Amino acid sequence: IPVFILAGLLVHFVFLVSIFDIYFSSPLVHGMTPQQTPLPPPAKRLVLFVADGLRADSLYELDGNNTSHAPYLRAILENNGSWGISHTRVPTESRPGHVALIAGFYEDVSAVAKGWKENPVEFDSVFNESKYTWSWGSPDILPMFAKGATGDHVYTFCYTAESEDFGAQDASKLDTWVFDHVKSFFNSSRSNQTLFSALNEEKVVLFMHLLGIDTNGHAHRPNSREYKENIRKVDEGVKEIASMLESFYGNDGKTAFILTSDHGMTDWGSHGAGHPSETLTPLIVWGAGVNYPQKVTSQFFEDNFLKEWKLENLKRLDVNQADIAPLMASLIGVPFPLNSVGTLPLEYLNNSAHFKAESMFTNAVQVLEQFKVKMNQKKATTLSFLFTPFKPLSDSEQINFLKKTKLYIQQQKYDEAVSLCKTLINLALEGLSYYHTYDRLFLGLSIAMGFVGWTTYVILVIVKTHTNLTKTVQSSDKESAALLYSFTFVGMMITFFLLIQTSPWTYYIYCLLPVPVWYAVMRELHVIQNLTANLWSLPISQSLGFILISILGIEILVFSFFYRATLTVGLLVFAGWPVITQLWVQAKTTTLIWTVLCALLAIFPLMPVVGREPNIPLVIAAGLLTLLISGFSLASSCKSENKYRNNEDMKVHFYQMLSIALSIYVVSNTHNSLKNKQGLPVFNQIISWTTLVSSSVLPLLSPTFLFQRLFSILLSLMATYLLLSTGYEALFPLVLSGLMSVWIHMEQEALQHYGLSLKPKLAVFNFAYATDITQFRQLHLDDIRRSFFFVFFIVTAFFGTGNIASVNSFDPASVYCFLTVFSPFMMGGLLVLKVVIPFVLVSCAFEAVQVTTQLSSKSLFLIVLVISDIMALHFFFLVKDYGSWLEIGTSISHYVLVMSLTIFMMLMNGLAQLLTTKRLDLSRRTKHHAT
Repeated sequence: IPVFILAGLLVHFVFLVSIFDIYFSSPLVHGMTPQQTPLPPPAKRLVLFVADGLRADSLYELDGNNTSHAPYLRAILENNGSWGISHTRVPTESRPGHVALIAGFYEDVSAVAKGWKENPVEFDSVFNESKYTWSWGSPDILPMFAKGATGDHVYTFCYTAESEDFGAQDASKLDTWVFDHVKSFFNSSRSNQTLFSALNEEKVVLFMHLLGIDTNGHAHRPNSREYKENIRKVDEGVKEIASMLESFYGNDGKTAFILTSDHGMTDWGSHGAGHPSETLTPLIVWGAGVNYPQKVTSQFFEDNFLKEWKLENLKRLDVNQADIAPLMASLIGVPFPLNSVGTLPLEYLNNSAHFKAESMFTNAVQVLEQFKVKMNQKKATTLSFLFTPFKPLSDSEQINFLKKTKLYIQQQKYDEAVSLCKTLINLALEGLSYYHTYDRLFLGLSIAMGFVGWTTYVILVIVKTHTNLTKTVQSSDKESAALLYSFTFVGMMITFFLLIQTSPWTYYIYCLLPVPVWYAVMRELHVIQNLTANLWSLPISQSLGFILISILGIEILVFSFFYRATLTVGLLVFAGWPVITQLWVQAKTTTLIWTVLCALLAIFPLMPVVGREPNIPLVIAAGLLTLLISGFSLASSCKSENKYRNNEDMKVHFYQMLSIALSIYVVSNTHNSLKNKQGLPVFNQIISWTTLVSSSVLPLLSPTFLFQRLFSILLSLMATYLLLSTGYEALFPLVLSGLMSVWIHMEQEALQHYGLSLKPKLAVFNFAYATDITQFRQLHLDDIRRSFFFVFFIVTAFFGTGNIASVNSFDPASVYCFLTVFSPFMMGGLLVLKVVIPFVLVSCAFEAVQVTTQLSSKSLFLIVLVISDIMALHFFFLVKDYGSWLEIGTSISHYVLVMSLTIFMMLMNGLAQLLTTKRLDLSRRTKHHAT
């Protein structure tokens, strides 16, 4: 079996990594020549303000008495500049937003696998193309543009990372810091000759990154007074900086200003997904080379914002976020960033038609350059007779386009030239995507072959080793030799084919993996023959029914990843399971409790995702309910003068009750303290971390009798879970573990019902001795249902309180009892813990089910492996690399979840065994257990 496990891990690892190679390789290409507009630019310098996390509606809307939150900017867009909405793409995070603004391409999808803070890929930006760039702001954003720049002309001034505190009194200090530093920088330049002359050069960029709005939005939500107050402060700051620059440069009229945002924010203070409140950001441009406000009588947009903002008569010019990079490049006359995919928004420019046409032509050539590089790369690694080029942009078509455009510009037919350039840009972008996904189908089919082969092999292993359906047959040496040779030949053919094409080494793994897997399947041919013979002997309706139910079960699981309500349907079916199978006849009370708890648990998937609306009273209620239940259990065990209990166990129980009481106090106290802006009290923080650490040790001190140990695990984990809860989800582990304990009883009844074994006394069942006595039995059809229940409960534990798979449902409020200073890994770790706690409860219950039904964990594990692999194959083809990043991210996390489900279940199984069977004895004297 170790060989089998190693092979399994290797196969799953390849399947897992393959999607990053097939769907998420970097689309960026290198080796293009920079393109620059030949005519002189209108501005010498550009000032870029990025108000991090500022929503379009928050900036443009008017409050109750018709005044704007940003009076200066409102005056600008009404009197001297152009405005619109910049549509961002997902993930609506700071890093990708800034890359789109400043480098002109949307976040490279390969970054999914590489982290968010640094540049996962080298890229060119407007800052890199400028003569000098000075930037002020957050240490998360500025360094990545300085790092990618050639030479030493991008300067950064950052505050410390500790300043970004969600619990702080006032986050707008982050913005005041930026404005103050810019002012003192310009003042100091008057006495520093080199700096003064550098500031007076052409092609200069000044970048101010303002993080206050984002931090206030996370901490207080965008509709709060703090968020709006912060917008007012930014407005004042922009006004001061603008007037200071005008006087510094002696009103030379050569400064262009752009104010925009990297992403918006939902009403509940998160961002990352594709909701309009996250993807609509403001854009206001004014100064040198920019159009004045254009009056219009009517304009049509699908949203009703213009009326709300009272801006119906001013032309609204919408752009895609990546279009801002070419706009900046054209205003100060630097080459367009090499990897930019933006289209220059001409309506913002106040310049001659000739200048616009030339700029557009430069833009088209710059995008076409990327297309050519990509095409040549693909051509070089494909056999010439297999290569199918992108038809609409063949070499002759490209030359034709460029010739026509140049001719139009010479003949001064500027409008025709511009529309031709736009067509060319769109075609080139389509072509880029075409070559980028060129090998996808071929690789996808290889992986699918491997998947199907592996799953078949696991099914054969189950049938061969854990059932008595097959007789062992020796195959002749001749047959096995022939089989080996034929598979070796196929492998060599594939290798040869890949060698000619100089394919990357990963392709060899994906294409050769199915060969040994299918060889292993073919070697077990006699098992397949035996199995089919056995199945034929059964009545057709029975085997068909079984197959249909299996397919239905797996589809329900797959669906539940997309629609949480599917879990409700599944749980209601579970509630009726004892009735369908006549189990209820022999155990009426157990069945009743089972049905009630299934129905209760079925409510959770119908609730809105956690974290939208904090509800602290519910968390406190859940804590008190837990205390009540543990009090009852303590009283009942005292009453029955339980001979298995002694003082040590009582102490542990009391201590667990105390830690739950403390958790309740900490949650309500921290919540109030943050509400009154007093930050996180240190005492609370200490209790939180102590509870976290102790909750992993305490269960090991309790007795190993079945229900005592499971209850102890619930109490300890519940204390930590309360600290991480913000709403109704605090009740989830209670209901779940209630159902789990009934499940253990139900499985006992099922065993008796099918006459598989006698019923052990559950009350005195001891985990510590279970593994020695148990004689494992062979698998029965009912065990497939058992494994399915387990997988279903695991999925319910995951999606029961919300889809953790999406970035946007991450609410920092759930970790405020532990820390409030932004620290992604710490916060992420605590959230993962919150997700894992229900898992642990389910795994421990499953461990109990295995032990009490006398099954080897290995055989059940293999069935679970088959179920999750069939699910994974579904998700492999459902992975998306287009659309909103929420969809992309969710599709990846679904696949990764299901793929790691098996590895994860191995770990969980180990953890559950440790939690249930091990006992730490603190007292020296030996204890005599009455057995």
